[in-house]
Amino acid sequence: MTTLVIGGSGFLGTELIRQATAAGHTTAATYATSPGDASQALWYPLDLRDAGRLDAIMAEVRPRLVINASSGGADRAVTAEGPVRLAMATAKHGSRLVHVSSDAVFSGAQVHYDETCVPDPITPYGAAKAAAETGVLAVRPEAVVARTSLIIGHRRSEHERAVHELAAGTRDGVLFTDDIRCPVHVADLAAALLELASHDAAGIHHLAGADALSRYELGVLIARRDGLEASRLPTGLRAHSTLPGALDVRLDSRATQRKLNTPLRGVRQFCMTPA
Repeated sequence: MTTLVIGGSGFLGTELIRQATAAGHTTAATYATSPGDASQALWYPLDLRDAGRLDAIMAEVRPRLVINASSGGADRAVTAEGPVRLAMATAKHGSRLVHVSSDAVFSGAQVHYDETCVPDPITPYGAAKAAAETGVLAVRPEAVVARTSLIIGHRRSEHERAVHELAAGTRDGVLFTDDIRCPVHVADLAAALLELASHDAAGIHHLAGADALSRYELGVLIARRDGLEASRLPTGLRAHSTLPGALDVRLDSRATQRKLNTPLRGVRQFCMTPA
């Protein structure tokens, strides 16, 4: 099977390429600025705003599976409209589509969110991700839209780098004690996405870890795992900062987990072993 990873040079995209290749897939990947390090993949530059370029890549690669692991930030042309162009391209070329979304589609007012909850974003990024979900499923109802949370693992995530730099005193900032999420290990997430792609699953799915904890609590677990001095980690309240976004968003992934053989481990479990 040929798999195309959109956003293959990112943290999740790199792991998807590794696992897809290990599973025997012929793998291609796209990048926005520079290709990733994975030599197993064929690399293609792509701006998701360019429908013609996307169609040309799809025609050349002819993927059976396309996984959209790109981000795009709050740029609606990339984050909201790009996935819809991708859905149209996969429909034209007969490819299965898995689109990765985010817990940023929720405000935190409800705290606990399962797959039946209606998005109520409070940031431009969250609004763009919510619009992408709606557009993708309007074009491809048979696609998988997989929401996830903080992605960590292998010491390569942004949060893990921040913990190391904060503990070393080489970065300014704090770890919020009131910002609650359900972190997921990148290896678990990639495996779950590939497993969902192999099923006849469709629609909204949640792929987050089993444990809900603050960014500070997560930082302490990472520090202990990596032999850092956790007492050096500075703390603060997101509610007292100017950073927009929800405070407490806990994705309930139990319904999706029941469909999967891949365990979505809690961070307290996977942080007990070396990264």
